[in-house]
Amino acid sequence: MAVVLCWTAVLLDGYDLVVLGTVIPVLTRDHVFGITAGGATTVATAGLVGMTIGAMVIGTLTDYVGRRKVMIASVLLFSLFMIGAALATSFGMLVTFRFLAGLGLGGCLPTAITLVTEFSRRGRAAGAAPFVLTGYHIGAILTALFGLAVLGGGGHGWRWMFAIGGIPGLILAPLMWRFLPESAVYQAERAATGRKNPVRELFVGGMLRPTIAFWCTSFFGLVLVYGLNTWLPKLMVTAGYPLEQGIGLVLVLNLGAITGLLVSGRVANGAGIRPVTLGWFAAAAVFLALLSIKLPAVPLYIAVFLTGAFVFSAQALVYAYVSVVYPAPNRATGLGWTAGVGRIGAIVGPIIIGALLSADNGYPWGFYVFALVAALGAAAIAMVGRPRSLADAEPAPAVKARA
Repeated sequence: MAVVLCWTAVLLDGYDLVVLGTVIPVLTRDHVFGITAGGATTVATAGLVGMTIGAMVIGTLTDYVGRRKVMIASVLLFSLFMIGAALATSFGMLVTFRFLAGLGLGGCLPTAITLVTEFSRRGRAAGAAPFVLTGYHIGAILTALFGLAVLGGGGHGWRWMFAIGGIPGLILAPLMWRFLPESAVYQAERAATGRKNPVRELFVGGMLRPTIAFWCTSFFGLVLVYGLNTWLPKLMVTAGYPLEQGIGLVLVLNLGAITGLLVSGRVANGAGIRPVTLGWFAAAAVFLALLSIKLPAVPLYIAVFLTGAFVFSAQALVYAYVSVVYPAPNRATGLGWTAGVGRIGAIVGPIIIGALLSADNGYPWGFYVFALVAALGAAAIAMVGRPRSLADAEPAPAVKARA
């Protein structure tokens, strides 16, 4: 039940990941609240700043008060303010509600990954984060499908896009209150070790280098995730493809992401988290570079599918790597701060691509930038090294696995 509830919460989180990228063409086309490309960047940035703060603060709070309460509060927070965005009557209200929703969204993902990791069997922890993040990308696919159905008629369709993402959370939160258990791993280790400062623990005991490396890798990974999901439709329109095909490519991108997540988790459980994460970032760089070439329809869809398979699962593998390296008393803090610092990349990515688009250089230079960022992500993950607790990230011996 914990896995189902956390996965569903992450699905709603994933819906929000793409919703702004889906409605931006409509907001700018219809000049809603006078929004231009620069105004759309401000709205996107406000939500991402909220996510950055939420991931760090709420992630740390999770290691103090427990996983269950924080998870429920995060879902309520982002759901209420998603509905607030649907009801916004001015540009300032839209920006404010996106920031406040971001606080809850920022805390949701690291808490959900922490819970599912702590319910995983030994030798299977590396697959927990990729599995949870399949919900993220199914949510993104639903956004694209709703976008095709709701936005075609113009008018207030953009309001319904936000409402559709917020209302289900008001149903999910009471179900979590009734059925979501607290992590037994967290309770046991907290009782055994007492209350330490979970932020300090990220930098002691040989963890300084992997902590900094995780932060850098997450930064680069989220430049890719948010840059692609926010601007892919616009980049493709700039390249000469129709808007409907641009939105459809978001769907293909996230179908590839789900496939990549399911495959990467299994591969990481068998081959080890470190080499798989490194390889996934390198492959992402190759396919992002390929998208800089104008392709016919079929090769284009294949290339976008494979790009999604490697880009999004590479970021999921970073979270998996973090969750198996840090111990339970500061695991959520490690995930929260990795995600939070990464959110700076989520802010930078859309800004960079938005600037390129404003200067009429979005295509193909946007994909050149993405490919370089993926290569930097591979270099950063190589810097993690082999921290003392990495034994938990390696495949379990066969005898132990059976036991």
